[in-house]
Amino acid sequence: APPPPAPPPPVPAPERKGSLTLTGRLSHPSVPVGQSDVFATLDVSAVTVPGSKRAPVNLALVIDRSGSMMGEKIDSARRAALRLVDLLDQDDRLAVVHYGTDVSVMGGVMATDANKARLRRFIQGIDAEGGTNLGDGLAAGRVQLERARADFHVNRVLLLSDGQPTVGITSTAGLIRVASLMRQSGVSLTSLGVGADFNEDLMQRLADVGGGSYGFVSSPATMASMFEKDLSQASTMVASGVSVTFTVPEGVSFREVFGRPATQAGRTVTVDLPDFSSAQTEKLVVRLTATASQEGEAVDVGHFKLAYKDLLAERDGVAGSTARTQSLALAALATRDVAVVKARRDKVAFVDATRAQAADNYRRAAEAMAKGDFHTATGTIQGNAALLNEAADVGGAQAVEQDRKLNDSLFGLSTAAPSAAPEEQQRQVKSLKRQYFLGSGRGASVY
Repeated sequence: APPPPAPPPPVPAPERKGSLTLTGRLSHPSVPVGQSDVFATLDVSAVTVPGSKRAPVNLALVIDRSGSMMGEKIDSARRAALRLVDLLDQDDRLAVVHYGTDVSVMGGVMATDANKARLRRFIQGIDAEGGTNLGDGLAAGRVQLERARADFHVNRVLLLSDGQPTVGITSTAGLIRVASLMRQSGVSLTSLGVGADFNEDLMQRLADVGGGSYGFVSSPATMASMFEKDLSQASTMVASGVSVTFTVPEGVSFREVFGRPATQAGRTVTVDLPDFSSAQTEKLVVRLTATASQEGEAVDVGHFKLAYKDLLAERDGVAGSTARTQSLALAALATRDVAVVKARRDKVAFVDATRAQAADNYRRAAEAMAKGDFHTATGTIQGNAALLNEAADVGGAQAVEQDRKLNDSLFGLSTAAPSAAPEEQQRQVKSLKRQYFLGSGRGASVY
């Protein structure tokens, strides 16, 4: 009898892609011989997880109840906190911290019906008084999360404040260290500033270092929607501990990353990114100066590496490490023909780079306005018209239509600013800085 047929070889399991993807382009795929600026635009995109049940969250809500919160702001904070309680279910855990000069805490509890009733009573008892002990408030929130951190994939502090720290740790460096220690322990931090008096640079930096989001609550009435948005962000997280590192080759100089803090050690630059939720995209616009020596030379612009912890793989129980990396190299071709350099400009990358440069002018205008230099602020915004016109020539008028409308609107606000009340001027400064972050490529991490 013939021998039995051999069994078919096993089909290898398809390799699981990571939850984040890195892509990149150059504003100038061709560069002139000599020295010139080139912009690398990088997109970090999270996988979409359709129809999935949100992940349980371990949250600490930290509310500023200093005397400046009295009135509509503390009333709105209570309503927003109560709304957050309503949105949680029994698989979630919540701690509530409120601080003035001192700190009061309701320890973290699972959001059962009985515990929700306790949380509501605690929240309803929050009254505005005292100074602003932001550092101890954050530390108390972290302690509450640490007690159950190992039981959750998502651990987040949600901070709400309307003022400058006046009690306890008051230095920016000290508060940033608190946020850094949080992130190192696996806890992210979202910071929401309300009103006109808070330190927007500090609150944004806390969110950057803490790996969460930043929001400017221009009206207390919008507070509840921001709490709800952050819960949605946190509960659909797919990646944490995200960073992009790139090596600058010889002959290339690093200039800046628009709208994001970057650290440089030798020829290596690192940019920390926020935790990513489903379908979130964040953009990096990097300005570099490249030197090409001869016609036809391939100019190595940079080697970029994305690194992160894959939370989807962790939840699915994938064997082995859940640390993921992806690499990307970008290069340009040198030419002596200036017409070729202009003709080959990448439409998408050039428009993204122009948008980031215009946004950087909003930052400069905000700084001028904060000093009372309204003439410089207005002129800086007006100067964006030439940038946007050039981008329209490259990418088409429709590509920058919304940018032009925004610039016209901000120009109108800046011309009216000198006659506005001081509080309204402060709000405009914060709005301009928010547009700076959005135009620099921040996605869902800015509310």
